[in-house]
Amino acid sequence: MHQQGHPNSGTPDLAQLQAVMNAIEIACSSIQMHANPAAAEATILSLCQSPRPYQACQFILENSQVANARFQAAAAVRDAAIREWTLLTADEKKSLISFCLCFVMQHASSPEGYVQAKVSSVAAQLMKRGWLDFTAAEKEAFLDQVRQAVIGSHNLDVRYRGINFLESLVSEFSPSTSTAMGLAREFHEQCRASLEQDYLKTFYCWAQDAALSVTNKIIESDSAVPEVNVCSTAMRLMLQILNWDFRYGINAVKGAKSDIDCFSAEARYEGAKLSDCLLVQPGPAWRDVLITNGHIGWLLSLYGALRQKFSCEGYWLDCPIAVSARKLIVQFFTLTGAIFPSDNGQMQEQHLLQLLSGIVQWINPPDAIAKAINCGKSESEMLDGCRALLAIATVTTPLVFDRLLKSISPFGTISLLSALMCEVIKVLMANCTEEETWSWVARDILLDTWTTLLMKQPTGNTGQSVMLPPEGINAAANVFALIVESELKAASASDFTVESESEYLQASITTMDERLSSYALIARAAIDVTIPLLSRLFSERFRRLHQGRGPNDPTETLEELYSLLLITGHILADEGEGEMPLKKLSFFMKSYYIQVPNAIQAHFVDSMEIDKHPVIVLSSSIISFAEQSLDPEMRASIFSPRLMEAIIWFLARWSGTYLMPSEGIAISQDNYSSDSNHVYHLQSQSSRKALLAYFGEGDRGKFVLDIIVRISKVAVVSYPGEKDLQELTCYQLLRGLVRRKNICIQLVALDSWHDLANAFANERTLFSLNAVHQRSLAQTLILSASGMSNSEASNQYVRDIMGHMSAYLVEMSGKNDLKNVAQQPDVMLLVSCLLERLRGAASASEPRTQKAIYEMGFSVMNAVLVFLEVYKDESAVVCLLLKFIVDWVEGQIIYLEAQETAVVVNFCLRLLQLYSSHNIGKISLSLSSSLLTEAKTEKYRDLRALLQLLSNLCSKDLVDFSTDSIETQGTNISQVVYLGLHIVTPLISLDLLKYPKLCHDYFSLLSHMLEVYPEMVAQLNSEAFAHVLGTLDFGLHHQDIEVVDMCLRALKALASYHYKETGSGKVGLGSQATGYQDPDGRLQEGILSRFLRLLLQFLLFVDYSTDIISAAADALLPLILCEQGLYQRLGNELIERQANPTFRSRLANALQSLTSSNNLSTTLDRTNYQKFRKNLHNFLVEVRGFLRTM
Repeated sequence: MHQQGHPNSGTPDLAQLQAVMNAIEIACSSIQMHANPAAAEATILSLCQSPRPYQACQFILENSQVANARFQAAAAVRDAAIREWTLLTADEKKSLISFCLCFVMQHASSPEGYVQAKVSSVAAQLMKRGWLDFTAAEKEAFLDQVRQAVIGSHNLDVRYRGINFLESLVSEFSPSTSTAMGLAREFHEQCRASLEQDYLKTFYCWAQDAALSVTNKIIESDSAVPEVNVCSTAMRLMLQILNWDFRYGINAVKGAKSDIDCFSAEARYEGAKLSDCLLVQPGPAWRDVLITNGHIGWLLSLYGALRQKFSCEGYWLDCPIAVSARKLIVQFFTLTGAIFPSDNGQMQEQHLLQLLSGIVQWINPPDAIAKAINCGKSESEMLDGCRALLAIATVTTPLVFDRLLKSISPFGTISLLSALMCEVIKVLMANCTEEETWSWVARDILLDTWTTLLMKQPTGNTGQSVMLPPEGINAAANVFALIVESELKAASASDFTVESESEYLQASITTMDERLSSYALIARAAIDVTIPLLSRLFSERFRRLHQGRGPNDPTETLEELYSLLLITGHILADEGEGEMPLKKLSFFMKSYYIQVPNAIQAHFVDSMEIDKHPVIVLSSSIISFAEQSLDPEMRASIFSPRLMEAIIWFLARWSGTYLMPSEGIAISQDNYSSDSNHVYHLQSQSSRKALLAYFGEGDRGKFVLDIIVRISKVAVVSYPGEKDLQELTCYQLLRGLVRRKNICIQLVALDSWHDLANAFANERTLFSLNAVHQRSLAQTLILSASGMSNSEASNQYVRDIMGHMSAYLVEMSGKNDLKNVAQQPDVMLLVSCLLERLRGAASASEPRTQKAIYEMGFSVMNAVLVFLEVYKDESAVVCLLLKFIVDWVEGQIIYLEAQETAVVVNFCLRLLQLYSSHNIGKISLSLSSSLLTEAKTEKYRDLRALLQLLSNLCSKDLVDFSTDSIETQGTNISQVVYLGLHIVTPLISLDLLKYPKLCHDYFSLLSHMLEVYPEMVAQLNSEAFAHVLGTLDFGLHHQDIEVVDMCLRALKALASYHYKETGSGKVGLGSQATGYQDPDGRLQEGILSRFLRLLLQFLLFVDYSTDIISAAADALLPLILCEQGLYQRLGNELIERQANPTFRSRLANALQSLTSSNNLSTTLDRTNYQKFRKNLHNFLVEVRGFLRTM
């Protein structure tokens, strides 16, 4: 559908306009009736894509009786105007915006509100598109129309539509909600900054005035009146503006206060929370509008008056005006930063007190409110009150938080928070249901409030952590006691619930972790009460278990112990990551081991005897209980797999903090600013050091370590099939122990550790473990070799563990009947387990054990090739073989001497050739649809492993610790990797590249090779070269920006290499640059010519993210310099295709500027690249719009 015309054209052809309208109306009706939707959508799309469809769209908007047709016309105006913006005259742009604004106001009373909302959105988008071009007077002219609508003498519908337009405008100017326009980020940022600095406050004032103008009418009315809609929308706009990401004025007074700012935004907790609390920091310019003009008092009075008037109407709390008002009130609590003066927080405290006084009745008294909600009252007001407490906690310290309420009530805010929390927990205990009720939401918000209060506390003059006030500590103790009671009740109740129906049983340690972490903070706030409480609860349950042994079912008690172990583990120690990279270990350990014991010790008497310390007493009782699992009889009667999971998890978490802390970790690193601080720290350091040293490297620590190792062996041997238990043991407990060398030194001296290693190396018992856990256990055992006295001892330790397994694998590969027995399930399982173990050992390679692990891999080289041959049709085993080699090469390659490197490289080539010769992994296009099944995805994993192997070989050229050069053995890594690409690339189809991980690995390797070794391109045969070109073309049009970026980097490397080489008289890429013959013998243009053409086509006519323009510019510049003649021809072709003389002139000038503006030269240096990026951006803004309308 082609429609000529623009806003200021002459007399329209009414017949043609009517025909267009009828076609669009029929298409909209067809879509609603599901009658030939494809054709209908094509009709609508043709309107959006036709050049200058503005007359037809305006005609439809003004005359059509079909609302959806008007909606589609508005959408078409937006699409065409954004696309053709640079082609429109200034008057045409203003005419379009004015038309949209006038249409919205003239049809403000229309029942099809979504059409008006769409037109408002279009007006907002067009206004933003021209924002940087319009003069201040032009902007004022548009906005004056809006101001008159919002606060003028118009009817209520016009006011509502005016406010609605401002909502659309603010949304468009906010980066998080703006519409894509194909422009650079700088444009959006400049628009955002302009609106914030010059207009946002004005819009807020208009919304204020609009709401104030209808307040009296609303309050005086005994029923809903039309003014409510205006007021609700105005408050919604105010809330939207407060949620703006303010950038200016935030730090206007920062640095004026040298003391700690108790209201600082930096005091908030940045961890993952269930409840969002966004801080509002608009700066001092907003103080008069938001703080000092009585605006908050008006808002509280409005809500309070309506609340009282409609107190008997249950529905009122959830009506729009009530919801909007409450949200706005809660948002006011989050005001912080430079909007308040440097008065030690007095104005902010008064601000919070005013707000809290207005909303305290939403949440107090908690028992009466909870009772009313249970009787049918809406919970929304109570939940907003909880959110208000969270907001206060976010912008204050615990001391300020608590004293706010004391000025208007006999108790502090923390006491109210505690009472609320206790009441919510009681409701949860009374209503045991899996459905998420209001009490669940309230609990999460209140837990986040406690977390925010307790997570970051500033320090006082003594250098000691500022604690809660005494009543706050009592409140925390009461809350925690009730929390424990509720968790124990849930645990014991789960014994009588069908497992599939029990939320408690289904809740894993991981999913409960966030809630338990909040519980722990509350417990630490009253640690001198909560630790003894937990000790008593444990003792009671231990005693109950021993007294009840026999016919009585202990399940209820065991479930309670499970819950107590999780709670206690969170209190005594913070979480350590299960897969922490070794290079990050030292920093992690220092921060991890200091904080929790210091926080706990600060609440206890420093002179307390260390063996009577509550933490020591509690820890010792749990470890003693866990030790009983070593008794087979006790294990069978008490220690269920579920309880063992909690024990292993607790020991892993506990040992990370208290077991043999490294030397120096127990000593605080704080700086002391005064003599009193120094004395305090000397006293408390002694107590903290004693607490941490209690289970240190002396006999007591060794005894506990021995118990933990023996319990670990029991967990992996005596509980076959319990994958969760084995995972916790292998990945968290044992892996955590071997992270520290001081513990490894003790481990390798323990008989229990050698028993575990011997069982792993020489017995069949541990073959029952999941294959992945066997890999983890192998890695753990090899890592413990760092505890041996020297490198030779470490290597011998590795040989002792892995030698038998390597030899057995070699022995199996040499059996004459291997092909006959290899397919038997037990043999295949054994081979898989051995490969997993070898892979685990390979991944644990360190410099001191590198020699033994190299020998391990070297000894099984031929065996690997044999098994690859035997299991060529078993994708799972093939994948294991490849992954083992990938991990082994990755850990070895940078340490190998020249001769060893040659051996490994030759082996990898044999592996690749064998894989290719069996056509393993090659999938025909006719089968590509079946790749969606899990079985077929195994094929792509093989290829991904092969690409990773080639990438690992590449690392030898980047990092090499050997003493001689690999060239002495005639080994050239780049040639080897390119040969590997020759072998692998024919197996990778374009369909396989649709798998994201394989695609990323392939282009990462290809990009690296082309960037580092561009000269090797000239040596590729025609088939491999054609494949590289095809995949680069594929990657250039990929939807993943990272893949596109890698392809552009590769093109930049090739073109810049060729340009520099030919500039110095060399051949560069040779025939590959000038032209080549494809596998069918046809002559093809060179790689540089092809991609210059493709890249220009891509930049001018394809949809893409503006984030890649810089990378595209870096690739385009050397391509143009290499192929200047082709660039001139392509430019001339584009110019000749322009029928419009104006467009032709603009395009010619833009092409000229692209290669000449900003004093662009013909060198490829950093400055020139930066200049060309600017030129390309300006070029695309100038011509892309009208070229895409041709």
